[in-house]
Amino acid sequence: MKIRFLLPVLAVVYLAIPYLWGGNNYVMSLLVAAFIIAGVALAWALLANLGGMVSFGHSAFFGVGAYLSALLCINYRLPVLAGILMGGIGAAVASIAMLPALRLRGPYFALAVLAYANIFKILAMEFKGITEGAAGVTNIPALPTVMGFDFSSKLGTYLVIVTIVLLFTGSYHLIRVSHYGAALKAMHDSEDATRVVGVNSTLLKAMMLFVSAFMTGVVGAVNAHYINFIDPDYAFDLGWTLLPMVAVVFGGYRTLMGPLVGAVGIFMLDQLVFKALIGTGHQIMLGAVLAVMVLFSPDGLVPLIGDKWKRIRRAQA
Repeated sequence: MKIRFLLPVLAVVYLAIPYLWGGNNYVMSLLVAAFIIAGVALAWALLANLGGMVSFGHSAFFGVGAYLSALLCINYRLPVLAGILMGGIGAAVASIAMLPALRLRGPYFALAVLAYANIFKILAMEFKGITEGAAGVTNIPALPTVMGFDFSSKLGTYLVIVTIVLLFTGSYHLIRVSHYGAALKAMHDSEDATRVVGVNSTLLKAMMLFVSAFMTGVVGAVNAHYINFIDPDYAFDLGWTLLPMVAVVFGGYRTLMGPLVGAVGIFMLDQLVFKALIGTGHQIMLGAVLAVMVLFSPDGLVPLIGDKWKRIRRAQA
């Protein structure tokens, strides 16, 4: 992202939003939830766009990150921030179990990863001595207080998750413009051709899987310390895959900002507008908006806005 666009974004997320709504716990809680979805959406888009793999199983990484961080902090007194990092690392390690699925393509890979997610959920249910089973893990330590500022507050958690999401966005950008990104782009055009010239496509896919799993695990860990409770049904819920997928499709998964704009925009629209209009079943309106977007702008909202802006600039020139 160019500096002229980056600086206004940073000003909005770090200055304008805390100034306007920092004291409104309801709005801040919505923003925290939106950016948690945005973090998973970004990780999902990285795997789908760069890795060329559509996943139905990101809830596995989310749950592993949440459980590992929570249990390490409770049982071994690990500092919360270190626990969050370990949650991401643990999710990346857990993704090694999914490496055999890299031989599959298209819907077969997506369904295989979904099966792995269900396996992790069952393991969390059955290993009661470690995970407490269906009862869940309670009293998860909250985010710490640093130099008198309480990061466990709504505003504090918002600043933490926004910072993490922006760091992941920068990492996504660096990977995309690197020679790895060029190789992945070539692999999408013709995987067999890239193998002929010596590109290890399986290794590249595995790297994208590890990075995506790490990102999702970190976000899952932050969420666990934010709500202070997790159970298998919540931590491994399929919604942690489906909601980010909807956000990515809405915003535009081939763009850097599409997953973030899609997640924050569609979540806030659903909670503040659709929910006010239709208290029960407001997801119907969300589905209608998504259908309209897919029909009229399959590339997503961000490319649509970009095209409109270019036309306006050309008309003014």
